[in-house]
Amino acid sequence: MTAINTRRYDLDWLRVLAFGLLIFYHTGMFFNSEGWHAKSVHMNDSVDPFMWLSSPWRLSLLFLISGIALRFAVDKAPSTLFFAGKRLVRLFVPIVFGMLVIVTPQAYFELLGKGEITPGYMDFYGRYLSMDNFSIIVPTWNHLWYVVYLLAYSLLALPLMPLFRKLAALFDAPWFERMMSGGWLFLIPASIFVVYRFTTDTWFPQETHALFGDWGAHARYFTYFAIGLLLAKNQAFWRVLSETWKIAAVGSALLALSLFILWQNWDAWFGGITAVENIVRAMRPLYAWVIIMAFLGAAQACLNKPSVRLTYLTEAIFPYYILHQSLIIMIGVYVTGFGLSVWPEFLVVVFGTFGGCYVIHEFIIRRVFFLRPLFGVPMRAKPDAPVPRPLAAE
Repeated sequence: MTAINTRRYDLDWLRVLAFGLLIFYHTGMFFNSEGWHAKSVHMNDSVDPFMWLSSPWRLSLLFLISGIALRFAVDKAPSTLFFAGKRLVRLFVPIVFGMLVIVTPQAYFELLGKGEITPGYMDFYGRYLSMDNFSIIVPTWNHLWYVVYLLAYSLLALPLMPLFRKLAALFDAPWFERMMSGGWLFLIPASIFVVYRFTTDTWFPQETHALFGDWGAHARYFTYFAIGLLLAKNQAFWRVLSETWKIAAVGSALLALSLFILWQNWDAWFGGITAVENIVRAMRPLYAWVIIMAFLGAAQACLNKPSVRLTYLTEAIFPYYILHQSLIIMIGVYVTGFGLSVWPEFLVVVFGTFGGCYVIHEFIIRRVFFLRPLFGVPMRAKPDAPVPRPLAAE
């Protein structure tokens, strides 16, 4: 059983792995058939179904972990107001810096590909800062929308912490453990997201990643975030999860296989039969919740231990996240005209992105103290001081 007031290394590992998967996912966006900021000459739909299998749960898992981590962090802070100020500075600075510096190449190559601008980065940058009229809103935060949402959810939840603590105490009781046993841990919470599937997801079907107006995404992500706040220190929840996560792993594998087959043959099999389509649509949020429970349980059982590598990655992963999408696009646009076949091009983009993130983080961000806050990492007083955990990881 995991102690509720000790450091949760399992969640640190999950966060690192989830962000690592995000780099592969966004590399896939450069090659798949869906619209994106830039595309490879090899774009095709062969990887689409595999990417669809990660879409329902990837960001939801991160928001759930963020809610859990916020609860632990704010309970250790001198005051909620003090913590809110630190959180505002720690996340707001990377958002602004990212919009002004890191994300700008993404907008440049996207608009260049659309023929809305001519080559010349500095000419474009002036228009970018002046909020010129393009097909996309500039300046933009693009993939940094997660940080924007995390900051907004944190500032919304912090004044409500007394309420969250009271509700959390209500759930930390024998009746809750009995209710969650026998598979209900997977079905009862998942029903919330099934309801969203046919309400808010229907009313706001397109994720815009705009802070105001993206209400379908907010309903889903903030609920995961709030569940994390409520269950972070719930002994009954973690105990039941430790006993049932293997069932969740099998169930999520079966759901993933079923959805993969159904999505591949959607038009041929259903042909507009609404009732059957709705059953399949309900499977998507159920799959998301069950696989997230499987990941949490497996991590609790197998990964809840410290390591030097984890200490390093816990600091590194947030700068990697900030940097990765711009590197994918810049490297991808550069190499896609070289005439490489699809797999060599894919490997160049993947290894180039990870390599670029490593070099920039290891030799610049870590070693230049005043650059660290721009990437969500606290400054250190001395070069040899212990590496602190970034608040963005909390």
